[in-house]
Amino acid sequence: MDATFIISAFSENQYPPPDMEEVAFAGRSNVGKSSLINVLVNRKGLARTSSTPGRTQSINFFSVGESLYIVDLPGYGFARVPINVKKSWHNMVETYLRTRSNLKAVVVILDIRRDPTSGDIDLLNWLKYYGLPAIPVLTKADKLSRQKAKMRADMIGSKLVEIFPVSPILFSAKTKEGRKEIWEIIKQVTGCELKM
Repeated sequence: MDATFIISAFSENQYPPPDMEEVAFAGRSNVGKSSLINVLVNRKGLARTSSTPGRTQSINFFSVGESLYIVDLPGYGFARVPINVKKSWHNMVETYLRTRSNLKAVVVILDIRRDPTSGDIDLLNWLKYYGLPAIPVLTKADKLSRQKAKMRADMIGSKLVEIFPVSPILFSAKTKEGRKEIWEIIKQVTGCELKM
């Protein structure tokens, strides 16, 4: 798949022009966001992964083919960064989500082994308020047995059902489970025809 890094943006004037459809990826620090993006585009090191939470501190834009941008948003949660940096991240992400005219959906990434945090719930409520479709994805599904993963998915889905009535997609960067399903939804919400 033809995927290319475009720019790391810290402010609106650094975004690429809104000339293609766009899907953003959001989640807590260390939830597997970069690994998910890399598996989706079949490129090992496109989005940088790190064992240190909070490594992504900018909004990173990638082009996929000639019709789609995917956007890696800074993680939220337990990243060991000063409070003023966390605040600037929040403002940066909120500005992006509020003003980006070509944004079609946000893939909201949760760790299947953890209950949704207040940060996850806040993000989902915010997206609902502004009418932005959310695509919930539960990462690290390979860390649990198939039966336990299904139980956890049902439990997390029931906790989030009032915010959006969509079942989360189970995903594993190791086995690539869920890759096809995520692409199908991205194609639906963007109308992009992408060669897998």
